[in-house]
Amino acid sequence: MKLAKQALIFFLVILLFSCNKEDNSDLYTAISPVKMDLTQVPFVKLSDYNFFQGELKNQEPVLGVIPYKPESELFTDYAEKKRFVWLPSGSKATYVNDYSVLELPVGSALIKSFYYNHVLPSNTTRIIETRIMIRKANGWIYANYIWNEEQTEAYLNLNGSTKQITWIDNNDVTRTIDYDIPNELKCAGCHTISNEKRPIGIKPQNLNGNYNYNDGVSNQLAKWKSLGILESNTPANINAVVNYKDTTKPLETRVRSYFDANCAHCHQTGGYASFFNLKFGFNETSNLSSMGVCVSPNHIVPGMEGRIVKPGNLTQSLLYFRVTTNDPNYRMPFLGRTIVHDEGVALIAEWINSITECPN
Repeated sequence: MKLAKQALIFFLVILLFSCNKEDNSDLYTAISPVKMDLTQVPFVKLSDYNFFQGELKNQEPVLGVIPYKPESELFTDYAEKKRFVWLPSGSKATYVNDYSVLELPVGSALIKSFYYNHVLPSNTTRIIETRIMIRKANGWIYANYIWNEEQTEAYLNLNGSTKQITWIDNNDVTRTIDYDIPNELKCAGCHTISNEKRPIGIKPQNLNGNYNYNDGVSNQLAKWKSLGILESNTPANINAVVNYKDTTKPLETRVRSYFDANCAHCHQTGGYASFFNLKFGFNETSNLSSMGVCVSPNHIVPGMEGRIVKPGNLTQSLLYFRVTTNDPNYRMPFLGRTIVHDEGVALIAEWINSITECPN
């Protein structure tokens, strides 16, 4: 009699859950296998987080780790990048405005791997480093992981170093650089705003573009909402940057987008270069003076007597000199590049030559 009663109860429980499966969908939700113990991070090895499945070098994200890509990307000596975001189960990113980074909850992580294709002598893909930012209760921390030669693991190292890379670029040109792996101080140089460590790339204006996910192409902000990791009150109409490589877009919008990706993290209020009279955020550069057009420089460079940007004059535009020199005393950006970004320079030159007069 007792066994029959227990069997009846078990049957009723199964029937209850079966009939209400849609109303109890959280009971069936798969759990992300990511490991994020905030009392122990940063872990010693990249694999300790369990962000990826299969061979680590394939960077195949596990459930809950979402790939993303800004519309205009930061130049880092022609390194390719893969970016991912992870949020704790049940939490969401919060929209602030179009041009400010999304506020991520405690326990979140941003993952970015830097790699090159066609690396010689074996003509293979080689990942150099994976940078992680982790949101703890008292703010963001950095964790940088350097990959071993076998491409089987990456190990925590915030001391910085250089690594010589020879590869064949997209124009079939063989290049060699001493790739600069940043130390913690260099990380802080770009990621510290008003004495607070902050991410850079996850602004709504940067994410309001399509991404080719495994289940199809989707707008990234819409995808984040559908996945439940972004508050639904994020507006549909975003004043967004464009891909600066897209020649169908207006020249000025392309160069503003380029400056936002490569310069704005330092040239903003509270940024490392806030003392210069330049502001390169996309929301601020509708005013040409913010980009230095007809503005006198804060300091003199020998042989340069012009302006930061002198309309139609490359040789007397300090900005052009800074993006074309490799002298570490003058080059801009001063972090993140050791060689000239040819395509970026061509864009900036076209823009300067298109300006005919000073703004009112």
